[in-house]
Amino acid sequence: MQNKLTIQEIKKVLLKYNNSRDNLINALHELQDKHTLNYISNQIMDECASYFNLTKAQVYGVVTYYSMFSTKPKNKYRIYLCKSPVCTNMGSEDILNYLNDKHKISLDNTDNELFSLERVECLGRCGKAPSMMINKEVYTELSPEKIDKILNDLKS
Repeated sequence: MQNKLTIQEIKKVLLKYNNSRDNLINALHELQDKHTLNYISNQIMDECASYFNLTKAQVYGVVTYYSMFSTKPKNKYRIYLCKSPVCTNMGSEDILNYLNDKHKISLDNTDNELFSLERVECLGRCGKAPSMMINKEVYTELSPEKIDKILNDLKS
């Protein structure tokens, strides 16, 4: 399997968008989703800068500002665990420890073939804390049993 997008594949995605800088974020989302390692490579940033008439620094600034973009390779399932005060008070630290202890999923662990884990700011689900997002799906009212079911379903 190819681990990077070709310049032609990048340009094909970019051509779907008007080259107004307003479209940069949507293009970056699509390019990251199409990348087999789920991240924004230097090559993608170069092509976006050229296409949207921006500097690479401007594109890099957008990529690093938003927590849903990554400049490092990610696994198939990206777990974003909320670290807001509400989720922390409702047990997100316990969830973090459970993911590590039971499922061997830890922050910045590249050994896990399926899952990568990051802490992120509020996911907007405070009323049903603690919460996490896996790729684009949000899960709330987390418990060890619920996490086991979610991860087992993803593995099968």
